[in-house]
Amino acid sequence: MAIDIKDVPKELSNLTMMMGRRPDSPHEDSEGHFAGLGSFNGAAINVGGFQGGGCWERHTKGDEFFYILDGETDLVVMQDKGPETVKMGKGSFYVMPPGVWHRFQSEKGVTLMALTPQPTDHFYGKDPRKEG
Repeated sequence: MAIDIKDVPKELSNLTMMMGRRPDSPHEDSEGHFAGLGSFNGAAINVGGFQGGGCWERHTKGDEFFYILDGETDLVVMQDKGPETVKMGKGSFYVMPPGVWHRFQSEKGVTLMALTPQPTDHFYGKDPRKEG
């Protein structure tokens, strides 16, 4: 077994902040802004940074863990009564339960690490509860 230690600051130094991310940004636009570092219990380990927002997503095969390395973001979680937004800043983390629709919106920019179970469902409309 090869021991493959990952150096997160070094990995991040090879990336740039994705500016103007939109919910409909093509996946190819994230190249050079995010890096896959491996896997853990069926979850992809990724680091990267962006300014803007992403589409709705959910992961039905397990919990997603994300940790804010730098900056801040709004985490938007779709609840029964509608979306609830909470602020996350440097040093905070959250474990998203399986099957919960969520997305990020970062006005100034955020750098994060996520352990994301695969596969990931994406939704590009306003309310995944009604249309997804």
